[in-house]
Amino acid sequence: MAIQNPPQGQIPVIDISGTRPDVETAEELVKAASTYGFVYIKNEGKDIPVKVIDDIFDVSKKFFSSPTEEKAQCKITESNRGWSGMHTETLDAKNQRVGDFKEAMNLGEFIDGKAQQPLTPSLIEHEKDLANFHKYCHDMMLKILTLFSIGLKIDEEAGGSSWIPARHQGGSSGCTLRLLHYPSIPADSDYQPSVDIRAGAHSDYGSITLLFQRPGQPGLEIIPPETRTSERDFGPTAAWTPVPVCPPGTENDPSPPILVNIGDLLSHWTNNLMKSTVHRVVFPKEGKHGGEDRYSIAYFGHPVGSTVLEPIPSEMVRALGTSKGTGVEAMTADEHLMSRLKATYLGMYRDDEQKDEKVAAA
Repeated sequence: MAIQNPPQGQIPVIDISGTRPDVETAEELVKAASTYGFVYIKNEGKDIPVKVIDDIFDVSKKFFSSPTEEKAQCKITESNRGWSGMHTETLDAKNQRVGDFKEAMNLGEFIDGKAQQPLTPSLIEHEKDLANFHKYCHDMMLKILTLFSIGLKIDEEAGGSSWIPARHQGGSSGCTLRLLHYPSIPADSDYQPSVDIRAGAHSDYGSITLLFQRPGQPGLEIIPPETRTSERDFGPTAAWTPVPVCPPGTENDPSPPILVNIGDLLSHWTNNLMKSTVHRVVFPKEGKHGGEDRYSIAYFGHPVGSTVLEPIPSEMVRALGTSKGTGVEAMTADEHLMSRLKATYLGMYRDDEQKDEKVAAA
């Protein structure tokens, strides 16, 4: 395992491809997660073969190029599974004129290589490939969570290096493989370059996210944790900083590094020791109107749904809770996820709540 020391303020690049967990690497991962909330993982095909990643991007393009009527047969539901079209999500309702300029396909867990949700013909054809990629991502998530457990020095009597990964195995979870497409915008649309963006400012919901990107398709920006003036300072005065697809030193790698970021759940679990950093996706400032098409793939890692988010048994976490006079609020992983989904898909869950109210009043 190797660590590429970056200039000050630059997200570090770390190689975790070694077969045995390394204490130095684990400590550097925790440092990155606690400083930036993001870390690049070198992607030379040792953990996830480059061809496997490239093939899933091809599947993604094929899916998004299929007719809208076909994709709509798999429309997203309250389970957070399925296809969401342009403007379906509003990740930053306070600052967005319209919903996100993107479409996405959420794929939940696979059992024996089979999806547990409806698929379009273009995805059914590659069901085994998607299941295989889902497993690759889950295994990498567990590897990173093991290193986090080591870096946090979790009490050995509580489980040590297995404490966090053990809570991400053995049951149903919110783990989601998400295919993303940010289309170029037609010149005759109502797109307003000064205010509209591809994905509104937000932080992710779960434990960690693995983000796969394509060379030449930038757009991700973050608000570095040290520059934030308030918990929800997403507005135009925020210190947005571009995050390159290929940071310095990785330009010649066989595939862009995998960008890993901390989600709200893991930040909550660690008394905010690990930072769930606010980020967004913007249109390119150069090039044709509305930018070129952008594709990315995200794997959102979550604990098993019934997991109670009790404080992580680490002295580092306990000390932070004591110094702030706070502690981790007890809730299950499913409860935590649902609270965030209701804020994102405003119409979907609001409609359900109104139906429940009518039933209760009848």
